[in-house]
Amino acid sequence: MATANTPYPGLTFLKLGGSLVTDKTREATPRPDILQRLAAEVQAARDVRPEQKLLIGHGSGSFGHFAARRHGTRERVRTAKEWTGYAQVSRSAARLNRLVADTFSDAGIPILSLQPSASARCQDGELQSLALAAIHAALRVGLIPLLYGDVALDNVRGGTIISTEEIFRFLTPVLRPDRILLIGEAPGVLDAAGDTIDAIRPCQLDSIAAQLGASHGVDVTGGMLGKVTAMLELIATCPSLSVRILSGLPAGEVQRALVDPSYSTGTLLAA
Repeated sequence: MATANTPYPGLTFLKLGGSLVTDKTREATPRPDILQRLAAEVQAARDVRPEQKLLIGHGSGSFGHFAARRHGTRERVRTAKEWTGYAQVSRSAARLNRLVADTFSDAGIPILSLQPSASARCQDGELQSLALAAIHAALRVGLIPLLYGDVALDNVRGGTIISTEEIFRFLTPVLRPDRILLIGEAPGVLDAAGDTIDAIRPCQLDSIAAQLGASHGVDVTGGMLGKVTAMLELIATCPSLSVRILSGLPAGEVQRALVDPSYSTGTLLAA
């Protein structure tokens, strides 16, 4: 039963990393085979657990990140040229979102794509507001909201970029998901020797930050360190939340993670 603390019991946030669904070393290059397989795995998991509610997000990959780096959109949007770049980044991100939405819809998943930049407002890079009515309505009637890394208006910078993790961080205190799954290419968070770290707690962030390298390919939103930092800060304020970072490259991995909350692959971030 839904309560004020858990409006959507069993809700899972699922993020499909831009490095997974696109080739981040080549501009505007999707990976349709991987996208189709991921969609099939999500639908298979829904067949097993039809009661599970999902909210899906995806990174911008080689669509938004290349354009954003070219125009410096993350840092500021001031001049006419920079605003033109801002619009170009928005279109690039929306192009990938359309591909993801169509692929998941073709797999039988009731996707409702929602454009973050239509309502998002930031304060010096920090997401402050985002329209929630459509997200709540979708979850109530059994649709799956689909959001993505996008541009956003900013009261200080003029404009900026918001990542999917930042959107998840904003939505978590409102929607109270049980868990967040961050699906990428890497098998989890890797240490300096290249081995997967099994678990990380918020108090360990400073000690592991130096071990986390930059993202493979072009990423204007902080790579793995940015993802881990954002999620550990979120867990510090929502101790019941668990976050798992894992690879979507092995077939069946996403399906297993969705079906079984205790599935222990990748790296677990928890209080």
